[in-house]
Amino acid sequence: MNQDSHPKPIGLIGIGLVGAALAERLLAHGHDVIGYDIAPPQCDRLRQLGGRAADSPRHVAEAVDDLLLSLPDTNVVRHVIEGPSGVLAAQRTPAYIIDTTTGDPNETAELAARLAQQGCHFLDATISGASSQVRTGDVVIMVGGAPDAFQQCEALLNTLAKRIFYMGPSGCGSKTKLATNLVLGLNRLALAEGLVFAEKLGLDPDAFLDVLRAGPAYSVAMDVKGRKMLEGDFTPQSRIRQHRKDVSLILQYARAQNQDLPLSHAHFDILDSAIAAGDGDLDTAAVLKEVRRRTIATDRDNPKDTQP
Repeated sequence: MNQDSHPKPIGLIGIGLVGAALAERLLAHGHDVIGYDIAPPQCDRLRQLGGRAADSPRHVAEAVDDLLLSLPDTNVVRHVIEGPSGVLAAQRTPAYIIDTTTGDPNETAELAARLAQQGCHFLDATISGASSQVRTGDVVIMVGGAPDAFQQCEALLNTLAKRIFYMGPSGCGSKTKLATNLVLGLNRLALAEGLVFAEKLGLDPDAFLDVLRAGPAYSVAMDVKGRKMLEGDFTPQSRIRQHRKDVSLILQYARAQNQDLPLSHAHFDILDSAIAAGDGDLDTAAVLKEVRRRTIATDRDNPKDTQP
C-alpha cells in the first residue's frame, strides 16, 4: 500500500461515531473515501463530509484495494465480509482489510485465516481513544496480523494515529484492545466515583478535578471525560452499551484463563444497571449517573449514616 502524491481511494464500512471520525481524518489527508453503513442517515453523513456512499459492502469492496471496518462486533464483521452482498461477494476483493472493531480475538484470527485463503490480508487494528480523539488523530492503534501486511499498511495507519504498535499474529490487536479497555474503563469509573465522593464531601467539583489532573491520580480519562461528567454532557463519543460488550468479552476471556477480575465484575454490574436505567446509548461518562443513583439509594437506606 504505497502512499503517493495522489492517495488511493479508501473503503470504509461502518460510519458510526468512530467510522465518521475515521472518514473525516482520511478526507482531511486527501483520500477519496467510499463507504457504506446499514443506516441511510450515516451514509448521508459521509456524503456531507465529502465522501461517497455505496449501496452495499460488495460495491465498496469492488472500488478499493484498502478497506477499513468500524463495526459493533465480530458477528457484524463476519456478516459484512462473508454474508450476502458482502465483501467476498465482490468481483474483486480488496488486497487489505483493516478492522478497527473491538472484536472477539479468537474469531478474528479464524476470519483472518479464511481470508488469507482468498488472497486477502486482514489486520485487526483496534483503536484506543474516543471518537473525538480519532478525529484529531490523537489515538493509539494496536495491530495484529501478518508482519508483511502490517508493513504495507503502516503508512495509512500513520495517518490515523499518533502511535502504532504491532502486537503479533492475527487476534493480538483485539486482545490488546480488551486489556487496554479493562484499564481504561476502570479509570473512567474511578473518576466518576471520586467526583461524586468529593461532591458529597462538599468540595468544589471543578477545583477537585484540577487537583486530580495535577497529581499522581492523573489519567487521560480526566482530560477526555472529566468536563463531560461535571457538566452533565453525555453526548456520545463512545457509548455505555458498546463498552458493556467489551467488558463482557473481557470477563469471558478471563474465565478461559482462570483469572478472577473482581473490579471488572463490579464494573459490568454498573454498566448493566446503567443500561437498565435507559443510559445505554449515552456517552461512557454517564457512568457518573449510575454512581449517583447508587449514592442516593444508600442515603435513602441509611439516612443517619452520613458522617464518618
